[in-house]
Amino acid sequence: MVIAKAWVLKKHFDGFPQTSDFDLKKIELPNLKDGELLLESMFLSVDPYMRPYSQRIMKEGDIMIGTQVASLTAYFGLLEVCKMKPGETVLVNAAAGTVGSVVGQLAKIGGCKVVGCAGSDDKVAYLKKIGFDEVFNYKTVKSLDEVLHKASPDGYDCFFDNVGGEFASVAINQMKKYGRIAVCGAISQYNDSVPQKGPYMQMPMIYKELQMEGFLVTRWNSRREEGLQALLKWVVEGKVKCHEQVTEGFENMPMAFIGMLKGETLGKAVVKV
Repeated sequence: MVIAKAWVLKKHFDGFPQTSDFDLKKIELPNLKDGELLLESMFLSVDPYMRPYSQRIMKEGDIMIGTQVASLTAYFGLLEVCKMKPGETVLVNAAAGTVGSVVGQLAKIGGCKVVGCAGSDDKVAYLKKIGFDEVFNYKTVKSLDEVLHKASPDGYDCFFDNVGGEFASVAINQMKKYGRIAVCGAISQYNDSVPQKGPYMQMPMIYKELQMEGFLVTRWNSRREEGLQALLKWVVEGKVKCHEQVTEGFENMPMAFIGMLKGETLGKAVVKV
């Protein structure tokens, strides 16, 4: 008999998640069947998608969703949805996060100019260090429209959107004709108790003949190994740099999750079990 610890969703989140929304429980694992293995997790991942998906697919009392550490999303979103080409200009928001930081580096490898934004000066400094061409702190700029125009006066060919909301409504007006937008996330809306109104994107979509596509990385499950091998090669060659913010202890997993949603994480939020 093996006893394991599990974080349970005690009650669905109302607005921003609280530590009281979780329960740490001990559960008895079923006996192994022939051909099965029992593996011990060493590192666990906390990610923005866990917030909206818990509302959609979980019941109160379920074990909290999540994964062990992995990344594919930036690779397929940029190459297959944005269809990035050398010489283009790529805009990515939440650029100091898990996905955004990789998107920017892959775009540079692909011969693009990269503009990114983040929510602190430390994050801005990190993005400059890993090769972003233009970076700004969206919390301190007076006009998002002006800073986007200054960073790329000719506009943007590709927009990798992790934020949605007001940022997306402003950025879409800065797109070049025939631009492509990959909608990966909408973290600005995940904790809203009342749905945001707008933005209304039809006019720029029509006049600039833009393509906007939402995606889930599971679409490319059959090509998972391809993505992992490509990313591993670039990491080994030093072309892609990874930053992990590690929280020690399984008992601190809700704190790591909440901190990530508050924007307190630089790079990948990881919990060391």
